[in-house]
Amino acid sequence: MNILRIQNISKTYSDREKALVGFSLNIQRGTVLSIVGESGSGKSTLLRIVAGLEVQDHGTVHFGDLKIQNPEEKLVPGYDEIQLVHQEYRLYPNSTVEENISRPLLQYEKSYRKSRVEYLLDLLTLKTHRKKLPKQLSGGQQQKVAIGRALSLEPEVLLLDEPFSSLDTIQRRELISELKELLEDLKITVLFVTHDLDDALQMSDELCILQKGKIIQMGKAEEIFRKPKSIYAAKLFSHLNKIPNESHAYIRPSDIELFRTKGIKAKITDRQYLIHYNQLTVLLSSGESWKVEDKKRAFEIGQHIFLKYDPSNLIYF
Repeated sequence: MNILRIQNISKTYSDREKALVGFSLNIQRGTVLSIVGESGSGKSTLLRIVAGLEVQDHGTVHFGDLKIQNPEEKLVPGYDEIQLVHQEYRLYPNSTVEENISRPLLQYEKSYRKSRVEYLLDLLTLKTHRKKLPKQLSGGQQQKVAIGRALSLEPEVLLLDEPFSSLDTIQRRELISELKELLEDLKITVLFVTHDLDDALQMSDELCILQKGKIIQMGKAEEIFRKPKSIYAAKLFSHLNKIPNESHAYIRPSDIELFRTKGIKAKITDRQYLIHYNQLTVLLSSGESWKVEDKKRAFEIGQHIFLKYDPSNLIYF
């Protein structure tokens, strides 16, 4: 069952910058979808329109059978059932953790408000921080408070607008892992937008790649990796090496094997130490410069090396 139906949404700002162009997407209940795109591709605009916080030029958004009204159509913009979590946390600096989480519940009965806040403090492992102010928390803890506040109203849809981009690598990895498990248990529908493919892949297997306000590919991550429909989609995953004398064929660094004899001869011109391998820059006799992965860290700058690849791994455009 589709919980969200986004139909033919277009949005152009006053400077004629097109944020979204005929964007359509159906989201099934319980789906966790990562929407990936560079800055300015329309990701944040999309979330604001879905939440009923932005006026679109054309198109409609339906939450189940309910048409989402924009700020020109609704006196108080937004919907309790659809909550947007921002990158900047937007916490009240002079309110404690529990006060920030309970703020959306001020109109509810005191007993329900108390039990809901206790549940969320426990769910997000924030009980020991309940009396702290935001400035006394780490970035990851502050984002958890922001997520707790969004979850306080028991939304059916959670919209995450690059919520991890200001965190360091360790905080980001730990929070994504914790949040993914939590959201799966709650069975909440999630749209997570990011410019970071690693974050997207950690959050979900389902990807939607956005470029200049349009969907250019959507599906399982592995499917997009193996059969990208554009160079942009392919390059999100890794560098591409152009095959000499073939105008539209490429090979990924990870699909190239390295040998000391026999194969395509190349000279190593640069070496970069990365977490799982040394990334080598090699010069082919054709003049092409390739990136390859030395997983055994066995080669040095200046050495000659021989390369092989399986033609079935070639990517064509």
